[in-house]
Amino acid sequence: MRIITKLAVGLAVTLLFSINANAQKNYSEDARKAFESGEYFNSIELYKKAYTKAKKKDEKAKIIFQTAECYRKIGDNKQAEAWYTKAIKANYSDPKAQLYLANAKKAQEKYNEALIEYKNYTKVNPSDPKGEQGAKSCELAQKWKDNPTRYKVENMVLINSKDPDFASCYADKKYNKLYFTSMRPGGTGSAEDPTIGENYSDIFETSMDKNLKWSTPTSLPAPLNSKENEGNPSVTKKGDMIFFSKCIDENKKVTFNQIYSCTKKGNSWGDPEKLTFCQDSFKYAAPCISSDGTTLFFCSNIPGTLGGNDIWYSKYEKKDKKWGTPVNLGSNINTAGEEVWPFIHEDGTLYFSSDGQLGMGGLDIFKAEKKGEDKWANVTNMKYPVNSAADDFGIIFEGKKERGYLSSNREGTKGADDIWSFVLPPLIYTLDGVVTDCKFKEPIPGVTIKLVGSDGSSVETKTDATGHFHFAENGQDRYINTNTSYTISTDVGKDVKTAEGKDGFFNSSEKAKETTVGEDAGKAFTHNFCLKPIEREVRFPDVLYDLGSYELLPASKDSLDFLYQTLVDNPTFVIELSSHTDYRDTDPKNQLLSENRAKSCIDYLISKGIPAERMVPKGYGESRPVLLDTTKTLPSGKVIPKGTVLAEKWIDKNYPMNKNKDDYEFIMRLNRRTVFRVLSKDYVNPNAPKEEPKKKTDEDEE
Repeated sequence: MRIITKLAVGLAVTLLFSINANAQKNYSEDARKAFESGEYFNSIELYKKAYTKAKKKDEKAKIIFQTAECYRKIGDNKQAEAWYTKAIKANYSDPKAQLYLANAKKAQEKYNEALIEYKNYTKVNPSDPKGEQGAKSCELAQKWKDNPTRYKVENMVLINSKDPDFASCYADKKYNKLYFTSMRPGGTGSAEDPTIGENYSDIFETSMDKNLKWSTPTSLPAPLNSKENEGNPSVTKKGDMIFFSKCIDENKKVTFNQIYSCTKKGNSWGDPEKLTFCQDSFKYAAPCISSDGTTLFFCSNIPGTLGGNDIWYSKYEKKDKKWGTPVNLGSNINTAGEEVWPFIHEDGTLYFSSDGQLGMGGLDIFKAEKKGEDKWANVTNMKYPVNSAADDFGIIFEGKKERGYLSSNREGTKGADDIWSFVLPPLIYTLDGVVTDCKFKEPIPGVTIKLVGSDGSSVETKTDATGHFHFAENGQDRYINTNTSYTISTDVGKDVKTAEGKDGFFNSSEKAKETTVGEDAGKAFTHNFCLKPIEREVRFPDVLYDLGSYELLPASKDSLDFLYQTLVDNPTFVIELSSHTDYRDTDPKNQLLSENRAKSCIDYLISKGIPAERMVPKGYGESRPVLLDTTKTLPSGKVIPKGTVLAEKWIDKNYPMNKNKDDYEFIMRLNRRTVFRVLSKDYVNPNAPKEEPKKKTDEDEE
């Protein structure tokens, strides 16, 4: 892993000696010394020359393996695969060659081939769980790639160069300036790092203009940058202090990465100062400062580390004005492998990279939930495409938004490592439908459609000239949110008329239900409504009474519940509720009976909570025979046409009881009815709670 040997966790090498390869006769010894000093790039050439001088097979096999190790250390997986394969063919005895060959294949996304090599490794070294873990990771990696998350990852072409570019951070709270690590020309130092054969690294900056275009990166001036390696910057939210990794050559002594800080003075950075807890004999790198500026996360191999490098943190001690003793995040986060590049999100989530967890290859990015004070757990892989078969690390987020940058040497990388942008596109949900006339099947324009969410949201729109309505994204407004259940209803209003220009429509008693809970992909919801037109009189299920009685039967109350719901759905309607009888018995008795029956219906609705002023009881006795609004088929099969008035004389003439009792009783029942009609649509409940004006939120202020 090239970057592990660089600024994250590895030795930042100073030149202990300059090897003149042609002047040395013991190439194998010189190669060993270069390797142990971290000069892997130089070591490769020395091992290759040592191979030409070696005589014994086991010596040649070891040199081949060590050459593969050099390529592994500098992150050249293709060459590492080739040389590990050679070592195995040369009968190199250490089973690690098999394991590292599997790792190299996995890092190139050769999951099927890597799976075979991991199984081979398990056969030769069954006590090491890395074989089974590697095989499992290959299966997971392929599964994750076949079923990617919704994140979109793109190469930052305008920022990256043909040289390594990685480990970015936001330079201010406006998120329009980036600092990042680069080994491109134009830095303060011009020497070549013998670790990987690249320029020494500097911290560069780039800014976004009003057209969202990033400027040409430039190196930050001295004293922050020097001729040595600087990188892995992290800036406080106020932008007044920067933390970064730095390694220096002091009196030709070997030095490891250390963490430094600089304070901003005006528009410039002051002199770098090493943090007091850093010890020269250990590695400290990849610092990340929390948003409140009180906790610094970093990776290190100091005593207490569980693997190669662990994630640690230090608290700032205000009283002593220094950073406190580092604390290991423990086995919930750290493994026997490498844990590097921590990032602490504003919501407390910890992000980091690791090769000790099940992953897709190389370093993978993981996240862990905050569990109480300075505790994190439930580590989960960010999966594809945030992760790849290569090294993925250095993730940062733009505040609380699901977007930011990460570093990777995945396929498509311009240099050895590149900076990539990532974003989690919002789940787009839409709701469409058409509102039509139940009777004439014509579209109804101008109907208000209300969308009320379980999250407290409430929005509305109107149907267009075709009766269509639509809820979706509208600029910054998201009408349909994730993990929310919705009720969709109609509100006709008093100005909506029928196609014939009559009184309008009833609101639909149906409350449509839709939900985005559990939906992990965008979805287009559809729901249509049909509204009943307001007619001269509206019948509802028969209200039943005993003969000559106006006391409601239990079944009658069920019928009136229909009318109750209609009044609830249409809260501005004032109705006349009228009762009618057939013409049997005297006019006065029928009149009184119908009035009492109408009043009993009103009393029931009042008991259910409908205001009395919304209802007018009316008894018409036998004075208003029914006017058929549709054809009616009698028990005998005869049909009475639409528009017929079932008056007493017409019935006696056409369907007297003595000719067909069943037809006669059917017609009588049509006249014995309780109906209602709409008197007005402008009722306002004086006791209704008044809506309070909406308070402005922080988002409104922004």
